[in-house]
Amino acid sequence: MTDPVTTPRFVADHMLGSLARWLRMIGYDTIYDKGLDDKRMAELARTENRFLLTRDKELAKEPGALLLEQDDLDSQLKATGAKFGLKYNEDLIRCSTCNGDLLQLPKEEAKAVVPEGAYAGNDKFWKCSKCGKVFWKGSHWLGIMDRLKKLSLT
Repeated sequence: MTDPVTTPRFVADHMLGSLARWLRMIGYDTIYDKGLDDKRMAELARTENRFLLTRDKELAKEPGALLLEQDDLDSQLKATGAKFGLKYNEDLIRCSTCNGDLLQLPKEEAKAVVPEGAYAGNDKFWKCSKCGKVFWKGSHWLGIMDRLKKLSLT
């Protein structure tokens, strides 16, 4: 199991929203906020001991920054995964929307908030501690795992 204290944490610039969502899904604390300017992102990276992920050559001059010149998500994921030794960790997955911690939600509590088919087809549910969004491994999950395998992130 990955230690959350030594697991890399990130700040992603406004051009890396999809990458931020995927990093969260595989278990990495990733700040992404389109409203943050370069100065604030650099400050967050320094004060919170985060790596800065950017497509901006000037911002990439910051200590601990990774310049991602690739346009496509798969290449960005592969480059970030290779640089930081990232692997999918189900125990550390985060809310893909807001980066909040996901807490296991008892199945009986999920019944009122998930579609009937999702409730019937799943035993595990998670709820975001921050925004309240509920997650489960739906039909799209196999595609997500296939993509991660192809990118050597499992």
